[in-house]
Amino acid sequence: MNNVASILVLVFLAISFLQSGHDKLFHWKDNVDWLKGHFSKTILKDVVPLALFNILILELIAGILCAVGCIELMVNGGRTFGFYGAVFSCIALIMLLFGQRLAKDYDGARTIVIYFIPAVMVVFWLS
Repeated sequence: MNNVASILVLVFLAISFLQSGHDKLFHWKDNVDWLKGHFSKTILKDVVPLALFNILILELIAGILCAVGCIELMVNGGRTFGFYGAVFSCIALIMLLFGQRLAKDYDGARTIVIYFIPAVMVVFWLS
């Protein structure tokens, strides 16, 4: 098992994004209501549901690819699904960071960076 670090981070990303996607999917109205207030003074104020839907789709894609990537790495050492899972994770995190910066939520933006660092590491390891 030469890919233990990659597998651990892919598991971390899979759990993070699948849980986040699950929350958005099953608590849609609560999320939209909260985010409308959060982005009320930004250019995103009129497109919150669309933006949330885009993030939901990206998070689900990232989470599924990361989960499949873990299995692929363990079964045959393949890196394709994990690599794309990490890339989609980075894209989702950049979009989330953009929103937090627009909303001037600097603590939220700082938290996203904590997730971004291992995601970029996995992109590097699996490329």
